[in-house]
Amino acid sequence: MNEKPLFRRPAIFNQFHELIAGESTRHGGVSEVPYNSLNLGGSTTDEPENVTENNLRFFSGLGINVADTAKSHQIHGAEILHVEQPGRYEGYDALITSKAGIQLAVTIADCTPILIYDPIKKAVAAIHAGWRGTVQNIVSKTIEDMKVKFGTEPGDCFGYVGTCIDECSFEVGEEVALHFESVHKRWDEKKHKYFVDLKKANKDQLLSCGLNPEHVEVSDFSTVLNNEDYFSYRLENGKTGRMLATIGINKL
Repeated sequence: MNEKPLFRRPAIFNQFHELIAGESTRHGGVSEVPYNSLNLGGSTTDEPENVTENNLRFFSGLGINVADTAKSHQIHGAEILHVEQPGRYEGYDALITSKAGIQLAVTIADCTPILIYDPIKKAVAAIHAGWRGTVQNIVSKTIEDMKVKFGTEPGDCFGYVGTCIDECSFEVGEEVALHFESVHKRWDEKKHKYFVDLKKANKDQLLSCGLNPEHVEVSDFSTVLNNEDYFSYRLENGKTGRMLATIGINKL
């Protein structure tokens, strides 16, 4: 029996018993090398039946019916979908809903997942923020969309900035670094390279929108430094699996 968990639950959401939220690890699945073992990504060349089984294991572990999930093929953009029913969508990097019983999920393997819950309006968001989505302010745009669609007040919200590539591993060229503010990047004199902090950049977007700092949790884990537990597209040269971060309100 595999003692390592299939997923971790963000502690920030533990106080909300109506909420189901989790972030998968790479453990407890059926996929073989290099996708070992809980590969949840359908866009890989892993065997489709393995990905299907892995998704069943992950979602059932959270108490979720796979048929109740909503996902999108992500394009590293800033398009946001207001989800009204479960299903597979195309071209969105953020999903929002106020409907109980719909479980939102985003795919990750170095990019930053952000989960948001508005306990007053009972609305949730799942965001996939790579460096492109981050510089396009996808988090800020998503919260603005929640304000318009659901009447969300950012000060009421709780947010989780999930496991992604860490700052000391995210080496970028000047063409990428120039898009980031100085507080979200550093220049390494020895390597003559810039390093970008995606976690801080996305956390700061949450705070700038009006979330209380005490309402924001940032993952302690890194896809690179903790590669034994998480998939890293960069470290594993693209030959790796995908994780999911998910959030939804339980239908009573």
